[in-house]
Amino acid sequence: MGKVAIFLAEGFEEIEALTVVDLLRRKGIEIQMVSVTGEYFVTSSHQITVKADALFDEMNYADVDMLVLPGGMPGTLNLEKHIPLMNLLEKFYYSNKKIAAICAAPSILGHKGILKEKRACCYPGFEQDLAGANVTNNEVEVDGNVITSRGMGCAIPFGLAIVESFLGQEVSNALKDAIIYQG
Repeated sequence: MGKVAIFLAEGFEEIEALTVVDLLRRKGIEIQMVSVTGEYFVTSSHQITVKADALFDEMNYADVDMLVLPGGMPGTLNLEKHIPLMNLLEKFYYSNKKIAAICAAPSILGHKGILKEKRACCYPGFEQDLAGANVTNNEVEVDGNVITSRGMGCAIPFGLAIVESFLGQEVSNALKDAIIYQG
């Protein structure tokens, strides 16, 4: 079915992270909230503390099918400072495994060269960081093995796109109806 790791750094955007976790768990997709801080408790950009499921170094990424980066500030900057995560992102991308990023976090993918010649979107003001991408203003962009999205207000379509990438459009649409999402 798929296994997903979503990464939490100090200052992450909680809606972008937890909406994805909620939607995937509703459909039985295994998702682990992974702290890159070395501590299980991670505080969001709005001072909400969340307990991660695992620490970065505890995870076995061999059986993980997708990496997800929530945005937020300074969460995005803190994710990008985590060198083992950056190495893992490159490994996933070049192995054609799935990667998803929302809000400011697509800038990380741009800095890594992952968005070259791909359609991508991000939070307004970060477009210049999407090096080589065909930047759009769409809520979500899916291009090959990469999913990007614009921000907190797009967290549900972002999560639904991730569900669709694993279970198909019919399942994603059924989930959309079940949560009464009108978008």
